[in-house]
Amino acid sequence: MQFHHHGYVSGEPRTQPAAGVGVNRPADLPNEVDVLIVGTGPAGMITAAQLSQFPDITTRIVERRPERLAIGQADGIQARSVETFQAFGFAQRITEEAYRIVEMAFWKPDPENPSRIVRTARPEDDPTGISEFPHLIVNQARVLDYFAEFMKNSPTRMEPDYGFEFVRLEVDDDADYPVTVTLIETAGERQGQERVVRAKYVVGADGARSKVRQAIGCTLAGDKANHAWGVMDVLAVTDFPDIRLKCAIQSGSGGSILLIPREGGHLFRMYVDLGETDPHDNGAVRATTIEQIIAKANAILSPYALDVRDVPWHSVYEVGHRLTDRFDDVLPEDLGTRTPRVFITGDACHTHSAKAGQGMNVSMQDGFNIGWKLGHVLEGRSPESLLATYSAERQVVAKNLIDFDKQWSTLMAKRPEEFEDPSELEDFYVRTQEFPAGFMTQYQPSMLVAEPVHQGLAQGFPIGKRFKSAPVVRVCDGVPTHLGHHAVADGRWRIYVFAAGATAGASTKTAEFAHWLTTAPGSPLAATPEGADADAWFDVKVIYQQDHTQVDIGVVPAAFKPAVGPFGLTDYEKVYATDPAENIFDLRGLDRSGVVVVVRPDQYVAAVVPLDATRELEQFFAGLHSPVRTAQPAT
Repeated sequence: MQFHHHGYVSGEPRTQPAAGVGVNRPADLPNEVDVLIVGTGPAGMITAAQLSQFPDITTRIVERRPERLAIGQADGIQARSVETFQAFGFAQRITEEAYRIVEMAFWKPDPENPSRIVRTARPEDDPTGISEFPHLIVNQARVLDYFAEFMKNSPTRMEPDYGFEFVRLEVDDDADYPVTVTLIETAGERQGQERVVRAKYVVGADGARSKVRQAIGCTLAGDKANHAWGVMDVLAVTDFPDIRLKCAIQSGSGGSILLIPREGGHLFRMYVDLGETDPHDNGAVRATTIEQIIAKANAILSPYALDVRDVPWHSVYEVGHRLTDRFDDVLPEDLGTRTPRVFITGDACHTHSAKAGQGMNVSMQDGFNIGWKLGHVLEGRSPESLLATYSAERQVVAKNLIDFDKQWSTLMAKRPEEFEDPSELEDFYVRTQEFPAGFMTQYQPSMLVAEPVHQGLAQGFPIGKRFKSAPVVRVCDGVPTHLGHHAVADGRWRIYVFAAGATAGASTKTAEFAHWLTTAPGSPLAATPEGADADAWFDVKVIYQQDHTQVDIGVVPAAFKPAVGPFGLTDYEKVYATDPAENIFDLRGLDRSGVVVVVRPDQYVAAVVPLDATRELEQFFAGLHSPVRTAQPAT
């Protein structure tokens, strides 16, 4: 963590100085805003958290509830999400309080006595090292709390506006604030009264019954599996030996349980199979009582018993898979003729079962994706055409998720005798681990993702996929660290320069590239506003092939040691060397002649080029830059 560059900090360094619209931020919801986010679920909160880093953009997030969420329905946190939490500064803290999944146990009917269940497999959760981050279980409400803390400590001092329910919206592209939103107050002295807010952009993160989705004419299309599950968070006493392990349990009498231990050492969640449902019964299964769910769980667990002492939360749901054909308000016939003004995220545009643990995780990546793009357009960094990439990128991801979840939920609902191979369920779990961990997303070439012409120079950093971190050593102080862990959610692009193999600090190719970065009119750094720090828009780092003791930091080019803050202090923490135990050049298949890896603000690899391909970099960033202007705060 870096601080003191603007002067001595004696308090909490995670609290950034108030700036822009965060100075004397009005407590009441303004009449005009740059971005209005509807809904404080995971997708909405991460969008708000990202936008809270843009001081001159007025973003407000409204929620119909009168206060914070106390108990969330989602709880599975995949490793990709923990990577994302690292960028927002709370990965370590949430890991400490969460339940960590390292194994999964599979239970099936005892072949000698099918009325009993026995453990048949206990595979590792991540045997191949997909990520250095863990797979966690923690209440969704705590995730939202951490994002709220990040927002409140940001330059904009953002906080949710509780007690406002979305009613309708209208779009007039010719207006300064094109989206007129009508809200109704749900709490306080003005309860029941309407309120009108005008916005430049609206993000609908208001769940599966999204009114924002309805307002832009989108519909969820798909089907039901006609299979119901009871889900309960319980405190209980049991003789089942794997009660603190994630388990897939299949009984001989019919029915399955997905057991998810929760944070705190005592609480656990059970998804209890309630069987097939009649598609014409108007959801009668939803009237299943908690006592019936507990009884069903005991039948499946036989010969073990479950004595439930407390039920903080329970519900009944039928598996459904639905998706919208677009994630914004641009109709298919209008593509290319107008830019979107309204976006939908998370459950508002894709719904699926909870058993793959993907809903909250994919929703947060929706919000991360649209958040920085809105920030760049509103600040004048990028053209409005950037916003069209949101729906194009995330709709494909949601479709892939639904296809995966159909397979997993179908397998979970099968009776043991219906499997052709007795180990089919656990084999599928092991074989597909990269997908539920959140690492199969790969964005296709676009204005944000270059063609993989030079992919061979960095085989371990596939273009379009998330930047997979690796160990390095910081040269200035010899501290071992992970390269990707310093990519905070501040809206900046990352340019990683993997130096050529000559003497560290004196490589001609590396020095020439550094000189181009700081002097050429076509360099992406040339777009940085006058008066801003040299790294305000682009975070440039260099990684040398040598041991850190062999790198003379005094001759490292100035491009990798920018002057920052009002005192022009030198930032020495952008110069790295290889870790002798785990050489990043070998781990990620990096060409020893040098390579540049460009990473988007949301941690996805955008381009891979050789050190001398400056013309290619210039052309790539040319379409992403607008004439520089200063964003004006909304009133």
